[in-house]
Amino acid sequence: MTKYFAHSENDKKEKHPLAKHLHETARLAESFAGQDEYKSLFKLSGLLHDLGKYQPEFQHYLENGGRRGSVPHAKWGAGYTRKFKINDVSIAIDGHHKGLPDKAAWQSDTNPILHNDEPGFDDVRQAFLSDAGFEELSLESLQPLPFENAFQRELFIRYLFSILTDSDWLSTEEHFEPEKSALRPDRTLPIDFMLDKLEEEFAAKSKDGEINELRNQARNQAIDKALLTTGCYSLALPTGMGKTLTSLAWALRHAKQNHLKRIIIVLPYISIIDQTARELKKIFGEEWILEHHSSYNEGQKTATDKNEDYSFEQKRKQLACENWDFPVIVTTTVQFFESMFSNKPSKCRKVHNIAESVVIFDEVQTIPKEIVLPTLGMLNDVQAVMRASFLFCTATQPAYEKRPGFDGITTITPLIEDPGILYDKTKRVTYNLLADLAPVTYSQLTDAVLEHNQSALVIFNTKMDALEFYNLMESDETWDAKYHLSTAMCPVHRKKTIKDIKDDLDLKMKILVISTQLIEAGVDFDFPLVFRALAPLEAIIQSAGRCNREGKMEGLGDVFLFVLQDARYPNKTYQACAGYAAELLQSDIEQLYSHNVFEKYYASVFALYIDQTKQQGINNARKEFNFETVNDSYHYLDDHSEGLFIYNYNGESRQLLHSLQYKEYLSRDDYRAMQPFTVQAYENFIFQNRDDVKTSPHGFKIWYGNYDPATGISVAPMEVDKYVV
Repeated sequence: MTKYFAHSENDKKEKHPLAKHLHETARLAESFAGQDEYKSLFKLSGLLHDLGKYQPEFQHYLENGGRRGSVPHAKWGAGYTRKFKINDVSIAIDGHHKGLPDKAAWQSDTNPILHNDEPGFDDVRQAFLSDAGFEELSLESLQPLPFENAFQRELFIRYLFSILTDSDWLSTEEHFEPEKSALRPDRTLPIDFMLDKLEEEFAAKSKDGEINELRNQARNQAIDKALLTTGCYSLALPTGMGKTLTSLAWALRHAKQNHLKRIIIVLPYISIIDQTARELKKIFGEEWILEHHSSYNEGQKTATDKNEDYSFEQKRKQLACENWDFPVIVTTTVQFFESMFSNKPSKCRKVHNIAESVVIFDEVQTIPKEIVLPTLGMLNDVQAVMRASFLFCTATQPAYEKRPGFDGITTITPLIEDPGILYDKTKRVTYNLLADLAPVTYSQLTDAVLEHNQSALVIFNTKMDALEFYNLMESDETWDAKYHLSTAMCPVHRKKTIKDIKDDLDLKMKILVISTQLIEAGVDFDFPLVFRALAPLEAIIQSAGRCNREGKMEGLGDVFLFVLQDARYPNKTYQACAGYAAELLQSDIEQLYSHNVFEKYYASVFALYIDQTKQQGINNARKEFNFETVNDSYHYLDDHSEGLFIYNYNGESRQLLHSLQYKEYLSRDDYRAMQPFTVQAYENFIFQNRDDVKTSPHGFKIWYGNYDPATGISVAPMEVDKYVV
């Protein structure tokens, strides 16, 4: 009897029997199904995905070697299932190596088999039926699953593809690297344990004062709605009301009620992830919290695990980053949404573990307006098809619910019945329009800041404006200390600067901080005075959250909004939204004290200023099952930037680069070690300064140019001794 194999020899000189691999993959795929009605299709995808490996040419390739991918095999199982009109499985199988295809490409791949024009297909089919012990009659009884619309079916195919990819890779890993396979964490969400720990945390916190009383009231209101069924929820709380732990208290109880498997916390910035993960690990322990935010996790050359010097727990967490099989995950909005819209196996592998989860979106207002419709549409489909719950948390709740002209979330249930009361009772600032928003010069702005004679935070819309103002103020001796913050500074530099600022504020020093909008979320500054360049309303409100944040001032903090002469804006949409905010505030600045002003504003600016052509294009591609087109069209961050490793930050950055040059391959830990010294730079900047930029043998770019110890990456001359910070 002919023997068929799926993979070549492992370290034990054993080949992987093809039938064994198919049944292993099918068993895993079926076990990942959250709903019984999905199991038969998931199992089928596993059984048929490598049917094409029964080709004599493929078996010859395994035996004698050859160019990788020289004997394609995915179309055989895809064509076979298409003959029986099981198209959802067919599309997933067709893409399980190259990625989910566009509909036309899938049809082109499978048409020869569908129309009986593929030479040798019957022999391959018979070999599969005999070797795998498969009953072909079982295919005739399978019916397509009913879905409400094409979008839900498209999402189901993504779900199926994710499960097939993960199951296939896990089976293959077990054959080639059983030690690695055995390391994979097997942990379920310890809900009762985590609830007990959370209650201990709440009990240890002060209950005195009106703010703490309001926090407790808000948390109790949220918990009261934890027993509702899976769906979409919102938690609108003013800044400083403890929404992170309140959302978690709700999520754990909600997961217990609805038998959900994990909690995924999605945040817009890495700085917030570090802060949130640190807080959760302190409460629950390291072993339950997985951070996944490295920009170097995917698409890079990596060493094998045998060359890694990891601790046992680090290895397990690294493996869990591949498929998100972990109790609590803290990740970025970019990682989450670009995985949902991707067609690539490595990115999509984790998608199926979003099913049966509670997903908490913090600072949800940061979803770019240019892609908000397809993003919300995808969440609608995930909730319906994959039985997940979503919680939208923010101090500025956008108008995300479905309405005429806006195809948003079908229903969003608020956890706080009357958040307006909380906003009124936690009023901490007075809003002011500097010169009634007539354009001011840097000199006029300087006078306004100095007039108040206290620590001040001045926030600009662009790095260039912030840098120019900082340079003008650098020689001013009014302040005990002056600081600059922008993304021109590498993360380790920003982190150190933020700590220095907080320390100075704690010591009651009189300081001036000049920043871009990077501090608007996740940086818990508490200034008595904030100046904010005119911006979209969400940015204005978030900036105000850095003023009198803890409510410890005798009176209210002051927030001044200003328009800079010849002001620059990040893009045209940002400028248009800022202009509309100016119209609102000039007509009635009191609107800023209303908790629902942002919801009304959001609905208006979306209708007036957001071009929906791109959004409709993405949705149309989804509806037509053009997965590759969706992948190429959906970009959460469309900024055309690239990372530059800063050689001249300090001795540590230089030593790290020297140590990497001697390695043939870089590990994930190597790339993670580089992150703190990496600045994102636009392609145009890199081109203009190409003499200072070199590409390493490993493919990443290195900045050998100037790096200012106060303001970061710089093209201005500087002394060598300023390289060391």
